[in-house]
Amino acid sequence: MKKLLFPFILLLVLIISACSNETSGKEESSSKKEEQPKTITYQSENGPIEVPANPKRVILLSGFTGNVIDLGVNIVGVDVWSKNNPTFKEELKDVAEVSDENLEKIIELEPDLIIGLSNIKNLDKLKEIAPTVTYTWGKADYLTQHLEIGKLLNKEKEAQAWIDDFKTRAKTAGDEIRSKIGEDTTVSVIEAYDKDLYVFGNNWARGTEILYQAMNLKMPDKVKEMALKSGYYAISAEVLPEYAGDYVILSKYADADHSFQETETYKNIPAVKNNRVFELNGKGASFSDPVTLDKQLDFFKKSFLGN
Repeated sequence: MKKLLFPFILLLVLIISACSNETSGKEESSSKKEEQPKTITYQSENGPIEVPANPKRVILLSGFTGNVIDLGVNIVGVDVWSKNNPTFKEELKDVAEVSDENLEKIIELEPDLIIGLSNIKNLDKLKEIAPTVTYTWGKADYLTQHLEIGKLLNKEKEAQAWIDDFKTRAKTAGDEIRSKIGEDTTVSVIEAYDKDLYVFGNNWARGTEILYQAMNLKMPDKVKEMALKSGYYAISAEVLPEYAGDYVILSKYADADHSFQETETYKNIPAVKNNRVFELNGKGASFSDPVTLDKQLDFFKKSFLGN
């Protein structure tokens, strides 16, 4: 009896051991799967790309900084323009400045996602460091661009919520402004940068998207003729009166040449004589993200409506 019982017990032990090992193997395999970061497939303009479902260390090489800030995603590195933008001063105080040419610095920051414009340098090398997504400047309008960033960061609902809210707020403000200044009253956006003057169309930041698209304010005919298609147009101080609307938004850089404001040509512009020139800090005005747009909307409401 003992002789018959021993092989049976041995076989039972072997079966239990095998099951235990199989279960342990499954648990270990499951554990390893859980340790791997989850990803999503983002449909970029260059095709599908696997990106983190919950990115935690994002590097921005050419703008889009305010989009990522608005969506609450952690940033570890930004381009020099973003770093020096006073609008983002508080949010970026502990964030490193990087560039597409300093790959060693980018590697040190251990990004899990890199975002930039399509003309950034070293794109192939950047892709080896982390998933890298690029956008062509101007291919999407400012609201669609934010939605795309939302999709990339797996926060599409949050991005759409801001878009809907912003459109409502901007339209309401626009209706109030047009009611106050008149439907046919024109507004120009002019910038003093270095020694040059520029006038802008309806999609070149400096508040143009808000004023012309969201608020539906009118652009002077001369501006429409020269700047609407290209986005911006360089002018001289002598012809400034031809481009000045009934109201002027003047984007000024502190270190730019402002001598044109001392000329009789400038002083005799109706908008200047009627105190209808609203000065906007040029540093940071060249962005069109939610953080910037919200602040610009408040600026325009106070400037035109006094509230």
